[in-house]
Amino acid sequence: MDILPMTGGLGAEILGADIRRSEDFSAIRDAFAEYSVIVLRGQTAGPGDHLAFARRFGPVNVNRFFKPVEGHPEIATVLKEKDQTEAVGEGWHTDHSYDQEPAMGSILHAIEMPPYGGDTLFVSMGAAYEALSEPMRRFLDGLTAVHSSRHVFGVAAMDSEAVKSGRLGNAEAATQDVRHPVVITHPLSGRRGLFVNPVFTTRIEGLNPEESSALLAMLYAHCQQPEFQCRVRWRAGDITMWDNRATWHKAINDYHGFRRLMHRVTVEGGPLATAPAA
Repeated sequence: MDILPMTGGLGAEILGADIRRSEDFSAIRDAFAEYSVIVLRGQTAGPGDHLAFARRFGPVNVNRFFKPVEGHPEIATVLKEKDQTEAVGEGWHTDHSYDQEPAMGSILHAIEMPPYGGDTLFVSMGAAYEALSEPMRRFLDGLTAVHSSRHVFGVAAMDSEAVKSGRLGNAEAATQDVRHPVVITHPLSGRRGLFVNPVFTTRIEGLNPEESSALLAMLYAHCQQPEFQCRVRWRAGDITMWDNRATWHKAINDYHGFRRLMHRVTVEGGPLATAPAA
């Protein structure tokens, strides 16, 4: 097994591993903890293998809104047909940040890929936090943000192409409004990082609307610097796993006229913790 870092900030490719081999799991888990994003190249795995691998990390979260894979309700279908223009997940986000206990990680399997395009970008939220000035870090450490699913998956999204095409649904279940620290301490690494994102975070508590909007806009612009990013270029068969407590991601929608089909399994997480800065 070869583990090849993708950038200086996060991400690693893993060559020669097989998610079906139990003896490979320890090294894969360690790489996930270290790099936050891991790309397991050239996997020959079916839906059952995908689920069994995910369960080694923890219980599986059944997504409320994505169309499931037929016969496998625990696997979400991530699909864009060749005649569709909108890709699900085009904005920078953290999966399930609207849950009281956000998901630990997502595991995405490339089933059918376009001949070019369809990459996924990731951001290290630990690196982004550490690059802020000390006064800004101190200010953010005591703040709480509100996250919601309503405006993304609820009634307000009923006119979207993703809903009309059946890729997303169950809008009546989009009732989540939760509070999380703006800065969290990662449960595996102990590293402090930002936990706000442009898609699901709606406001920062205790600030007036103008202050909240301005602060979030500044943080979002800061986090999108290329020094904090890595880019996954997919091939059919690849499996990428990312840590939702340590990263943002977004799908690049640059393959119009081609089909892109992925299967995603999400692993349950736990409560988010913060601690006083050292």
